[in-house]
Amino acid sequence: MPTAAAPPGRNVTETEARRANRSWWDLDADDYQDEHGKFLGDVDFVWCPERLREADARLLGPVHDKKILELGAGAAAASRWLRREGALPVAMDLSAGMLRHASEAASRSGVRVPLIQADAMALPFRDGAFDIVCTAFGAIPFVTDSAAAMREVARVLRPGGSWVFSVTHPMRWAFWDEPDESGLVVRNSYFDRTPYVERDDDGTVNYLEQHRTLGDRIRELVAAGFVVRDLIEPEWPADHDGVWGQWSPLRGRLFPGTAIFVCDLPGSHE
Repeated sequence: MPTAAAPPGRNVTETEARRANRSWWDLDADDYQDEHGKFLGDVDFVWCPERLREADARLLGPVHDKKILELGAGAAAASRWLRREGALPVAMDLSAGMLRHASEAASRSGVRVPLIQADAMALPFRDGAFDIVCTAFGAIPFVTDSAAAMREVARVLRPGGSWVFSVTHPMRWAFWDEPDESGLVVRNSYFDRTPYVERDDDGTVNYLEQHRTLGDRIRELVAAGFVVRDLIEPEWPADHDGVWGQWSPLRGRLFPGTAIFVCDLPGSHE
């Protein structure tokens, strides 16, 4: 997301994006877990900084005995929660650093799920392998062709399966990533899809995020064959005084920070 010091973006290839995403999250994994691990827990499914939990929202519906793929699983707390709920989850992430934390959390909690290092643009699973695919802020904001990622998700879902994912609310693109008053002023165009890109001194991409409008997301999903069942915009809880990056009580009580898309693939389970 653009900030006060945002460098100019340009089109980035999928190869550049994959390399940058893997490198960034490998290097940042320890710091990320130090900062957010307590909030996310070892065995919990938290959809967003607004503290919406799957235990309360039940956006995935009944999960017992369901085969579930968690994309961009990070330390895989959500997958371990799903396993405790009786599901059959697989946690997948591009970053070996994040999966190392997933393994460590499995040892602490005693809840183990399969961990796979792979790319969301080329899922290493057969067609129709899963009943549900989900992610909380994983994969989708970082790939260059999110429409293709949606098609990959549709491919590995059984007819009648569900795809539920959370991302930064697209309207946040218009604001700097600041939790205080400076983050309340519109600085950027909501309609500018130029990616936010950070580069090393030699020009190598080391971090990027992509922007799509709400309409873009809907069109990607429909083109991939999904039916959008719901769009959740979690409200900031009155008793939540935590700050997570750009998320804060100040901003959260004025405009949404997260969008959760709840989608189904037409058909019925065999």
